[in-house]
Amino acid sequence: MVIAKNIHKYYGEVEVLKGVDLEIKKGEIVAIVGPSGAGKTTLLQILGTLDKPLKEQDFTLEINGISLKNLSDKNIAAFRNEHVGYIFQFHQLLPEFTALENVCIPAFIGKKDRKETELKAQELLAFLGLEDRIHHKPSELSGGEQQRVAVARALINNPSVILADEPSGNLDSTSAESLHKLFFELRDKFNQTFIIVTHNEELATMADRKLTMKDGVIV
Repeated sequence: MVIAKNIHKYYGEVEVLKGVDLEIKKGEIVAIVGPSGAGKTTLLQILGTLDKPLKEQDFTLEINGISLKNLSDKNIAAFRNEHVGYIFQFHQLLPEFTALENVCIPAFIGKKDRKETELKAQELLAFLGLEDRIHHKPSELSGGEQQRVAVARALINNPSVILADEPSGNLDSTSAESLHKLFFELRDKFNQTFIIVTHNEELATMADRKLTMKDGVIV
């Protein structure tokens, strides 16, 4: 499903990733833990094509059998829209749009049919317990509700993998626990693959595998 080999990354003269190797199977939930500055978020951004590894190093980066190494920026953007879903610590919902509209945005960018997209978005929001909140804007939703809208948005294009960066870091303990359980429900229902960067030990322990990063490598 996800294969990354010999991933290096520099910011200026600082080597943030020092040859990371990683393989993740379809339907796996993998947690990446480690101290701040270990390179966790940088690795997640490279896996999700938001950033690129050092080209001078011979590396491998594949998702769902597709090599991303030599794709153009335009093709990478199209791949990202179709194959990768994101959940951030701060939900990144657009405040002027309703929950339904926010969920639909990635599908509209991918030029999916409007009617089918809106129907699927309603189904996802209902599955996430938000059927009565679809026409509410983010300011009218609780933190946990906003994050569930963000989960629905990540799912709308049936991505190959969902990447989550501290997804419960901005939630209270009850909402965080609910979100953690939701990831496993989604895996069971959709066979969804998750790569989660987290400082939450409870979530990391629940995952199928817990990988620890330190000083730019997985130890």
